[in-house]
Amino acid sequence: MDHGNHDMGSMAPPPSMNGSSTTMPHRKIMMHMTFFWGTAAEVLFSNWPGTSTGMYYVALLFVFALAVLVEWLSHYRIIKAGSGHVAAGLVQTLLHCLRVGLGYMVMLAVMSFNAGVFLVAVAGHTLGFFLFGSRVFKKSVEDDKRSDLPPVRE
Repeated sequence: MDHGNHDMGSMAPPPSMNGSSTTMPHRKIMMHMTFFWGTAAEVLFSNWPGTSTGMYYVALLFVFALAVLVEWLSHYRIIKAGSGHVAAGLVQTLLHCLRVGLGYMVMLAVMSFNAGVFLVAVAGHTLGFFLFGSRVFKKSVEDDKRSDLPPVRE
């Protein structure tokens, strides 16, 4: 078995599936694997927010709003006492699905490794918890225990 150094750059590309010898033009994709500062980031969608600084701030606002919405869904009570078990279970399942889906969208946005996106995601979760989950705006201790969904386990 040969364990010598090999030049990985000289390896030929894999043959195409259709047998044609033409090659497709390749777009070189730069993907950060460490946190970076700057407005040149792709957040959630290809080529979004683009090169516009204004659109970058729109993307930050979008991630912030998603994080606040996840916290709101985690602490909001929509099911009234006395609701049927099947209807209540279906509503709980729908809310859980929505909360998990939006939570994963926030996570994927943070995986852009842009420090600004990371900070607004944390700030959105923080503000959302402060507004909807903390005792600051609760009228009674009993209100603190009311939620349609169980807490998110991490």
